[in-house]
Amino acid sequence: MTCYDRRDLGLLLLRLGTGGVLMAHGAQKLFGWFGGHGLEGTGQFMESVGYAPGKASATAAGLAETGGGALLALGLATPAAGAAAAGAMAGASAVHMPNGFFAQSGGYEYAASLGLTAAGLAVTGPGRLSLDHALGHTVNRGWMVPAALGVTAAATAVVVGLRTRRLRQREEGEQETLFEE
Repeated sequence: MTCYDRRDLGLLLLRLGTGGVLMAHGAQKLFGWFGGHGLEGTGQFMESVGYAPGKASATAAGLAETGGGALLALGLATPAAGAAAAGAMAGASAVHMPNGFFAQSGGYEYAASLGLTAAGLAVTGPGRLSLDHALGHTVNRGWMVPAALGVTAAATAVVVGLRTRRLRQREEGEQETLFEE
């Protein structure tokens, strides 16, 4: 009989909790479940906060959250799962950044916490109570951690950077004319 240690149980709890929350948030975006607005409503929101095209952005965020969350909960392809979820949460954090840190004021605290937990699981690994372990870590190799986090960081930087540029252009277009020609 295999004896699992406290670390394995702790990682299982972290994976199940974080993965479950991420799956629920993704299901709100993709399917409108749990009081969400589905792809149409979420797409309109994404467009309003500078992520364009909105529906494609909603789909990408929903898939990263639902898929990344499910894979984290299962402990399968943990580097890719954690990186995908962390990237989605970095995008969410950018939206909430102007409101400060604390979630009670609409800040980025919650999204950042989920993202950091997902990234931490990608780095630490899923533990022995996971599909990765059961499958001999075929999709959880050491080299996959920096590769997954690096690709996700680059993609997230591009997406958030384009959003920032769109928002600046929108603000510049809304400024009043200072001088008449």
